[in-house]
Amino acid sequence: MTRPIILGTRGSPLALAQARQVVARLEVAHEWPAGTVEIRVVKTTGDRVQDRPLSEIGGKALWTKELDAALLAGETDISVHSMKDVESERPPELCIAAILKRADTRDRLIGAETIAALKQGAVVGTSSPRRAAQLLALRPDLKIVPIRGNVETRLAKLAAGECDATMLAAAGLDRLHHGDIGSPLDDLLPAPAQGAIGVECRKDDHDMRREIAHINHPATFATVSAERIFTRTLGGTCHSPVAALATIGPDGIHLRAELYSEDGREGIADEARFAESDLEAPAALARAMLGRAPPEIARLFDAG
Repeated sequence: MTRPIILGTRGSPLALAQARQVVARLEVAHEWPAGTVEIRVVKTTGDRVQDRPLSEIGGKALWTKELDAALLAGETDISVHSMKDVESERPPELCIAAILKRADTRDRLIGAETIAALKQGAVVGTSSPRRAAQLLALRPDLKIVPIRGNVETRLAKLAAGECDATMLAAAGLDRLHHGDIGSPLDDLLPAPAQGAIGVECRKDDHDMRREIAHINHPATFATVSAERIFTRTLGGTCHSPVAALATIGPDGIHLRAELYSEDGREGIADEARFAESDLEAPAALARAMLGRAPPEIARLFDAG
């Protein structure tokens, strides 16, 4: 390379850990010397505003718009994202060129061994509509309060007694060397694309797209893409409690999904099996689920 590749990322400890993972993968894949890829922190609105739920201040774009602007302006060459935080509609000039092999997709409950073990009326801190709805569907007695900040901040708020328990993504905890914290929730579907790290670049930067493709994990790319097509078809926002998980096997992709009302009282679940190349199937599943969703769920989505 004649100059360093500039990698744009948020500045949280988790974002930097993920950025360093991408740097290492690229330098190993291409046998580049250390320093070929340079990390540049881009401050996002989502990082600056920590006192309100994401759904109240603009949604997932708050994690990406500054990174997108830097990439489109040529100030960076690639961006690294937690794919669950990337809105399903992206600027047409950009493309997700690679997704690393997916990590643990589960959530972990911190503060109790199981959801059933939470005390009556326990206060659970989460700003995720999905997590709130899933918890309330199982335990209507729980009190859900918003909690924002990076992983360490949320753990500190829990330790300070601001809530009795919280839920965090297992993948993020593992990447920050907190693999011993919390109890995995095997029975709850995660957010679409949870556990996946994506690498984005300008669509017309064909050289960069070829370089990035070397670290793509095809099975993860296929399953995450299916989940994102499902979400995009729903027309959901950060107010929309949606869970989805696609897995891949010899017979193709198996996509399971759930939609909830905000209070968790209403919920529908469905699944589909289809070939990797069938990009219509996840969209069809989304339309079918919305078609039979009760009003309390349907109003949270705008499938256009």
